Order: sequence, then structure tokens, then C-alpha cells
Amino acid sequence: MATMTSLIGLINKIQRACTVLGDHGGEGMSLWEALPSVAVVGGQSSGKSSVLESVVGRDFLPRGSGIVTRRPLVLQLHQTEGGTDYAEFLHAPRKKFTDFAAVRKEISDETDRITGKSKQISNIPIQLSIYSPNVVNLTLIDLPGLTKVAVEGQPESIVEDIENMVRSYVEKPSCIILAISPANQDIATSDAIKLAREVDPSGERTFGVLTKLDLMDKGTNALEVLEGRSYRLQHPWVGIVNRSQADINKNVDMIAARRKEREYFETSPEYGHLASKMGSEYLAKLLSQHLERVIRQRIPSIIALINKNIDEINAELDRIGRPIGVDSGAQLYTILEMCRAFERVFKEHLDGGRAGGDRIYGVFDHQLPAALKKLPFDRHLSTRNVQKVVSEADGYQPHLIAPEQGYRRLIDGSISYFKGPAEASVDAVHFVLKELVRKSIAETEVSKFLVFGGENLCIRYKIKLFIWNHILSSITQHILF
Repeated sequence: MATMTSLIGLINKIQRACTVLGDHGGEGMSLWEALPSVAVVGGQSSGKSSVLESVVGRDFLPRGSGIVTRRPLVLQLHQTEGGTDYAEFLHAPRKKFTDFAAVRKEISDETDRITGKSKQISNIPIQLSIYSPNVVNLTLIDLPGLTKVAVEGQPESIVEDIENMVRSYVEKPSCIILAISPANQDIATSDAIKLAREVDPSGERTFGVLTKLDLMDKGTNALEVLEGRSYRLQHPWVGIVNRSQADINKNVDMIAARRKEREYFETSPEYGHLASKMGSEYLAKLLSQHLERVIRQRIPSIIALINKNIDEINAELDRIGRPIGVDSGAQLYTILEMCRAFERVFKEHLDGGRAGGDRIYGVFDHQLPAALKKLPFDRHLSTRNVQKVVSEADGYQPHLIAPEQGYRRLIDGSISYFKGPAEASVDAVHFVLKELVRKSIAETEVSKFLVFGGENLCIRYKIKLFIWNHILSSITQHILF
């Protein structure tokens, strides 16, 4: 039987495949939306970034005032047996980051590549994988912090835009909500809990996290919340003690910060009895175990959706045509066969058997004669006009017999009247012929190469098909039903 660790790794692979294939959710039956995930939700300054860094054990997230997270960050944690911590981005797969200050800068740079230097947000995720012996296998999605007011430089719609983005993640039935709330504020005013209550009223998908316990007013504590008496969830609340701003400024090691957090709960008179179920390390293990259970429950539906994608790609490949032979002889044979088929269909359109040729006949039998009948020949060839043209051709010496030049002028003038109807008839026939060419292409295999982009599009679909088949094979190998 597959280990739970391998299950989370498998979901990580599928998430990366979805990103590569452009599936970011919001497209009906999207595989991305069907994958179990943990979405981190909180208001600005709720301690969301500090919680993530405590779980990872590294200082790697951009910090600053206002909206710092402007794109979803899909954070995949991989537990290793030893060695140096390092990070990899999906958009830079060949580069390993061992300096986590460089990771912070790359997150900012990659955000700016999509959103620019503005305060705009984007739903295109950044994929970051971190490998370390100090993490559990877990996938978290860091979302922009909820805000109530647009500040200078932000569009007026930013409040609604952020909420819509966060909501698009947390309202999925497969999403586990990690709701971050600061302990030094009334839980009733928590943006994260308010949103979680709307999309998960039963609390089955919500994990509550209370930050800044050490910053509460003297004589107060958060036991009402942590013990579930103030706001009950199906899962236990977890208290977190983040690094202080002074610790951050001093670059205090995250592992030391974890140790300090454990000491705080173990020695606290208020929270000592809960110490074993508090802290960032416990939170990471709790989420990892729950994510594993949810993944196992949803594997059948994920397999069904992958099979559906494979069927759709196969149908599209059949529609655009499978790749032709690679050798020149096979390619020449295919081209000649398509040309013969096109010639046969086009000839049938012209000669009968298929619609089209009758329209050309109509141009010459109806359109052209009707146009010719409207030409002003009676005026141009009237006795008066003929006499005028012949006289002008005589010049100053009258001729006994009318000169040829006069007749030529009459003929040239008459022919010029034919030009308009003749050109209109040519255009009409040309239009019909182009339509017949398009119809003949659509009715033969030529369309699969000219209309749909042919070989290149086919290759792209073959790549998609390979990826989904590979993922499906991995799932089958990892799981015994």
C-alpha cells in the first residue's frame, strides 16, 4: 500500500502538471480545483507570513507594508532525510536556491513579471518547492491578505478582487481552510473566520490558528477560543507564537524561534495544559495528516477526472488528425492522397453531385444578362450620338465615306460599358470558388493541417496526453484499493 507521504508527493506532481498545462482553476471541471489543498487565509497583519515561515523553518517570504502577496504561492514542502535545505521554482526548474534571501527576491521578481510594479493582483500561481529535513510533507497555498480599504496606488476594486480570489479557492469542497486570526483582536472581527464561516458553515474544512498570543494585554488570555468555547470548529484550534519584529530585524534563526515557541507554551500558566497541541510544528503535522486523509478519500474522483481529460484529448486528436509518418516517402504519399481527395471533392462541387456549381451557372445565366440589359446602349448608339462621333472623327476635312476612327470610338465606348458588369461577374464567380475551396478543405483531411494548425497542435496534445497518462500510471502504482 502507498504511504501517505507518497500520496502528497503525487498530488504535488499533479499540481505542477496543471500549472505547466495552464490549468489554474476557474474552468468548469478543472483538475486543479479537484485537488485537495490547504489555503492559508488571513487579513493583512494577521501574522500569516510568520506562520508559513514557522512551518517551513525558513525566512523566505517578502515583507513590507500594504499588499505583499499579489499572486497565489503554491508552497510544496518535501521532507528529506538530511542534507542542505534548498528551494526550486517551477518557472526556473534547473536552478536550486540554497540562499533563502534569493528565494524571497525571486518571489517578488516573479510577481512583478506578471503584475508589473503596480499594486495589481493575479490569479496565476507561483510554484515553490522546498526540500528540508526540518519540514513535513505538506502543500500550502499562500493567498493575498484580506483587506478592507484600498490605499494609495491600489485600484478601488482591490478589496473585492482579493476577496473574490480567496473565495475562489476556499469555496471548493476539496480545499482545507487555514484561517489565521490574531489573538490580540476580537475573534468576532476576524476576516478569515468570517469568510470561512460563509463557505464552510459546519467548520468541517476549517482549521483555526490564533497568532500573537504573546502580545495580548496583561491579565487576558485566549483560552475561550483555543478550547473551542468562543467559536467551535470540527478541528482543534492551534495557538502560534510568531517571531517578534525585533527577532526578524536581528535575523533570529527560525529553528531557534521554534524552540522559543515551545518553551513559551510549556512554561505558560495559561496554556501549559495545551502545550502538546500548540505551536507551528504541531500545526504542520496536524495539517499533513489531515491532508493525507482527504487525498485518500478523493483519489477515485481525481482518477475519474484525469480519465475524462485523457478521453477529451484523444477525441481532439482524432478531430485534428494523428501525426503523419516521419519519413519523406510516407509524408509525400499522405500529401498526394489528400490532394487527390481534395480534387475529387472540388470537382464534384463544380460538376454536380455537391452544391456549388449551380451558383456559378446562375452568375452567367441571370446576374450578367440582367446587368447588360440595364446598360445605356440606346443612348450611346442613338442616331444623334453616332452622327456626332462620326463628325468629330472627320476633323476639318469631311470624308465621302465615314472614317474608321469614328466607328472605333463607338465600339470602344460600348465596350467600356461592359467593364462594370463583367468585373462584378468575375468577383461573384471568384467568391463562389473560394467558398467551394473552403468547403472542399473542410470535407477532407486537408482541414486537419490547414485549419487547426496541424502537426504543431497535434504535438501539443500528444504532450498533454503523455503527462496525464504518466500521472494516471503513477496513481495506479501508488495505491491499492
